[in-house]
Amino acid sequence: MKARVLVVDDEASLVRLITHNLRREGYDTIEAFDGNEAWDIIRTDALDLILLDLMLPGKDGLEICQLMREEKIFIPLIMLTAKDEEIDRILGLELGADDYVTKPFSVRELMARVKAILRRRGKESQERPEAIETGEFLLKTDSYEAFKNGQRLELTLREFELLEMLVRNKGKVLKRDYLLNALWDYSGTGNTRVLDVHISKLREKIEADTGNPLYIKTVRGIGYKFEEV
Repeated sequence: MKARVLVVDDEASLVRLITHNLRREGYDTIEAFDGNEAWDIIRTDALDLILLDLMLPGKDGLEICQLMREEKIFIPLIMLTAKDEEIDRILGLELGADDYVTKPFSVRELMARVKAILRRRGKESQERPEAIETGEFLLKTDSYEAFKNGQRLELTLREFELLEMLVRNKGKVLKRDYLLNALWDYSGTGNTRVLDVHISKLREKIEADTGNPLYIKTVRGIGYKFEEV
């Protein structure tokens, strides 16, 4: 089946450009031009990916991210933003966006990000075990639920993927570049702030003391590792 992508932006010409290129790549597309229309589609349609503008009439992109998290709607999401301030990008990531692209952007780059996310999701659905258990943690990969000592953790989709990656490789040091490439399809170190934000938010949810973490250890100058307690 073709992947189904929702494109949300109030700039009609940009929506047409993006959907044209998505269709050329073989994807089905749905268009929305304001946040209220987008939210109705997200709640009722079967989607594989959302491209969401930050600044929208009606509900804005951050509000939609918040609603998706509250309603436990785990659809991969790339934020499109014309705002270049780091705080806006970080806030979008904290609210559950998987990636962001700052306008003006290269359509080729955007298509590469789309392919990377959809390729990874397809591969995971075929290869991932239904559950991973280690120490105090249980991860249910079919429903993207994580539990610590039997208590459900409120993780975003990307936080779950990051925790799963670390748990699968417990005791091993995973390089920052490796994590960025595996989870965001980034090469090099130009986007390390994305990883920093997700590590920080994940620690807040699983560690008793984020300043002295027990599980997710920083290996200075290299990356991170998960330790079973």
